[in-house]
Amino acid sequence: MAHFAEILDGVVQRVIVVHDNEEANGAQFCHNLLGGEWVQTSYNNNIRKQYAGIGYTYDADADVFVAPQPFPSWTLDSNRDWQPPTPKPDGKCYWNETELEWVAI
Repeated sequence: MAHFAEILDGVVQRVIVVHDNEEANGAQFCHNLLGGEWVQTSYNNNIRKQYAGIGYTYDADADVFVAPQPFPSWTLDSNRDWQPPTPKPDGKCYWNETELEWVAI
């Protein structure tokens, strides 16, 4: 099965499954059926960097899907991955946005 994401103003609105018989022309198939702009995504992250989810953005210039920003302090790097202000240390921890630091669990 193939997966296609509907894009509106660069943001993923929904992701649907299309039968393999329609994969080659899947974006057009989705458009004909539902209207809108459709881009194929890969459940296994084989194309367009990562699987699209609702709220992800589609960077048409790089032809990749970008996850939503996890915290306001995080920035997007050149690989279109969100990076915290300080690298994550080894071990189990979580990001504390108020203190802008990693907290060990």
